[in-house]
Amino acid sequence: MAVPILCFVGRSNSGKTTFIERVIPELVRSGYKVATVKHAGHGFDLDTEGKDSWRHKQAGASSVVILSKGSMAMFADVSDQMHVEEVRDRFLDGSYDLIIAEGWKNEGYPKIVIIREQAGEITVSPEGLLAVVSDKPVDLHVPVFGLDDVPSVAALIMKHFPLQRPQAEHELEA
Repeated sequence: MAVPILCFVGRSNSGKTTFIERVIPELVRSGYKVATVKHAGHGFDLDTEGKDSWRHKQAGASSVVILSKGSMAMFADVSDQMHVEEVRDRFLDGSYDLIIAEGWKNEGYPKIVIIREQAGEITVSPEGLLAVVSDKPVDLHVPVFGLDDVPSVAALIMKHFPLQRPQAEHELEA
């Protein structure tokens, strides 16, 4: 069974990353193993000029993997835009219970939208909309939570994406 994907979407500076970093510990305490995927609409560059990994990429390597005890990073050439399920299928194994993706607002993945008064409105595909987290009244036919109601949002996520692995397996990893 493929690892389920949940997207958090909203305008830039709406608090998506902050909310995600607050909800992850709630899920982990309940036995979930979570992976995250962040969409960077304006591109990014994590590799540092002059470092060995940068030098390998400059020499023409399509992918560079850096390993140390307890950590791994990968720099790889990808198509212009990958869908989250492509990232899941190519780079994440099936040991995760949930992938939280930040972005992909117009895709049909289940999603929670963050709406902030000062950040303005966002057009979101209604397909898969599970909930709204907001600091202002919102009239939609899904649950609406306040910005500090992290436990309730985590409970909704756990209800929608119940653990599929036996509990004993989760306890062994904890």
